[in-house]
Amino acid sequence: MAPIIIRESKLKDVKAIHGLIVELSIYEKAPNEVKVTVEELALDGFGPDPAYKCIVAEKDNEVIGFALYYMRYSTWKGRCVYLEDFLVKSELRGQGIGDLLFKEMLAICKKLKARLMTWQVLDWNEPAIRFYNKYNSVFDGEWLNGKIYFN
Repeated sequence: MAPIIIRESKLKDVKAIHGLIVELSIYEKAPNEVKVTVEELALDGFGPDPAYKCIVAEKDNEVIGFALYYMRYSTWKGRCVYLEDFLVKSELRGQGIGDLLFKEMLAICKKLKARLMTWQVLDWNEPAIRFYNKYNSVFDGEWLNGKIYFN
């Protein structure tokens, strides 16, 4: 079996990452919500003012998973990392690839001296909740998510 490589994403990975984002939107029952294009992902991640960073899981030169994140700042905690999306291709789940990606995210947080890593998970996504519980995650039932869409 070919080894799984966890590495920082490269510009050449953007199309595969976009495909995984679409796969995630279908899984989360929101297939029409993905508005970002491959070109926007390329510019926003690899242009002159990157808005995000990303790591990928690769097997046989194919991107099979990703974790997209960015820095945020908490007035109470200081440096924080927000894990925007995290996915392994559905047919490859249960093989430890998600663990490799998540452990790399934890290492990145330590390297960045982050005091907190946050993310969201849908309340019905039991497999994801079980996954995060393995890491002693805390789910906050007190805060509501607010958002405003701009086109």
